Amino acid sequence: MELSHWLSLLSICLLGAMSPGPSLAVVLRCAVAGGRRAGVIAALSHGAGVGLYGLLTVAGLALLIARTPALFLGLQLGGALYLAYLGAGALLRAPQPPDDTPPQVDHGGAARDGFAVAFLNPKLAVFMLALFSQFLQPHYGAWEKGLMALTVGVTDALWYALVAALVSQPRFLARLRRSAALIDRVFGLILLALAASMLLRVVLV
Repeated sequence: MELSHWLSLLSICLLGAMSPGPSLAVVLRCAVAGGRRAGVIAALSHGAGVGLYGLLTVAGLALLIARTPALFLGLQLGGALYLAYLGAGALLRAPQPPDDTPPQVDHGGAARDGFAVAFLNPKLAVFMLALFSQFLQPHYGAWEKGLMALTVGVTDALWYALVAALVSQPRFLARLRRSAALIDRVFGLILLALAASMLLRVVLV
C-alpha cells in the first residue's frame, strides 16, 4: 500500500472519529464517572469494535451485513435499545455527595459500553464498505488488508483516548464531578435522544 494512500485513509478515519455522536457521549460519560482509566478503557474497547468492523469488511462479511436486511435491522435495534438503556441508567442513577474519595469504577462496564456502542452500529459496516472500496486493490494481500483494518481501529481508539485524557484532567474532572448529577441528566437525555432518533429512522425506512 502506497504511503500517500495510507495517509489519505488515515485522514478520513480521523475525521470520522472526530465527528460527534453516541460514541463520544459514551466515552465522555465513562471518563467523567470513572476517571481517566475508565475513559481510556472505553476508548480502547470502542476502537476494538471499529477495528473488528474493519476486519469484517476486508473479509467480505460487512457486505453480508449491509445486504441482509434482517441482520442490519437487528443490529440497529440492538444499538438503539442499548443507548436507551445507558441513557435511562444515567437519568435514574442516584446522586452521590461530592467528596474526595475516588469513585468505585466498573472498568469491565466501561469496556462493555465502549465496545457495544461501536459493534451495535451496523452503519459502521456501510461506512467501511464505502471507505475501503476507494483503497482496496485486487492485488492486496492479508498484510495490506490487515493494515487497513488496524488503521481504522487504532485511529479511533487513540482519538477517543485523547478525549478521555483531556476531560479527566484532575482540576477539570473535579469540577465536572461536583456537577455529576446534572451531567448524568444531560448525558442521559442525549443518549435517549440519539436512541429515539435511531429508532425513528428504523421505523420510517
